Amino acid sequence: MAFYPQERVALFIDGSNLYAAARALGFDIDYKRLLEHFASKGHLIRAFYYTALLEDQEYSPIRPLVDWLDYNGYTMVTKPTKEFTDSAGRRKIKGNMDIELAIDVMEMADRLDHIVLFSGDGDFRRLVEAVQRKGVRVTVVSTVRSQPPMVADELRRQADTFIELTDLEPVIARSSQGGHAHHQNREERPHPTQNGESGQAAIHGPGHDLDRGYDSLLESDEDSVGQKDPDAYRRTA
Repeated sequence: MAFYPQERVALFIDGSNLYAAARALGFDIDYKRLLEHFASKGHLIRAFYYTALLEDQEYSPIRPLVDWLDYNGYTMVTKPTKEFTDSAGRRKIKGNMDIELAIDVMEMADRLDHIVLFSGDGDFRRLVEAVQRKGVRVTVVSTVRSQPPMVADELRRQADTFIELTDLEPVIARSSQGGHAHHQNREERPHPTQNGESGQAAIHGPGHDLDRGYDSLLESDEDSVGQKDPDAYRRTA
């Protein structure tokens, strides 16, 4: 990947999309390591993380992650999900963050040299093209090694550079040593400003907690998660 020491870099992380990609590859992301890795590549201006929140629940599985990121170098962009009933009478949750991410990218573009987009959503192809016309280089981070591939082919082709998420696994994966932290009530959790192991433990809890939270969002936003046809990438690549 081509990064230059003096270039101004910003990260734009589609939270549910990145989570789905990492889960499909079988590893958890250590967000402290991720931030440190990209901060070492250039002049990191900002790292944005986008996620909708299930706020009608007594305990939101995503909230510990959001709190930890907010205290540890990430700029959080969140909004509450909206619940509705579809034509078949099924309860659905809407929590798409594409507009928020696109607006921030366009507003920041004039102050950046390099944008790193953590998403495989093909809807961002036009956004990538627009900031490239401003002279900004765009790197897309996702995966083609899941089944089906999580990155839309049109987005991968538009990017200046594509980073396969599995290639980053050695430097951003969370260590499995010690397993998952024991789930704690909010009053019992370590303060989210704590870095290191205790801070990381505060954002994870049992694996099924984040799974449950993000599964609800992913079910509501299936069209934004990469390729739907497993053969689509192979046909067009």
